[in-house]
Amino acid sequence: MRPADQLSRVAGQFESQISIEKDGQSIDCKSIMSILTLGARQGTRLHLRADGVDAKQAVEVLSELFDRGFDESDSEVTPEPTNQ
Repeated sequence: MRPADQLSRVAGQFESQISIEKDGQSIDCKSIMSILTLGARQGTRLHLRADGVDAKQAVEVLSELFDRGFDESDSEVTPEPTNQ
């Protein structure tokens, strides 16, 4: 939940419309509820898109946030459950 909150807060700092797409479903990156319903887990392939006056900067900043792993250490990330 922290990454979704962080993502929506950072996206909200930009004027541009920002969306994330997963498996053909596109959501508003400024809406924490939309991000949570997307159901993207660590390692999920996403497409980031921005349209507007500060679109380039928005994509750069948000891409960097993803690259940094939302500043969470490995011990804070809950591993995906395995079926045994």
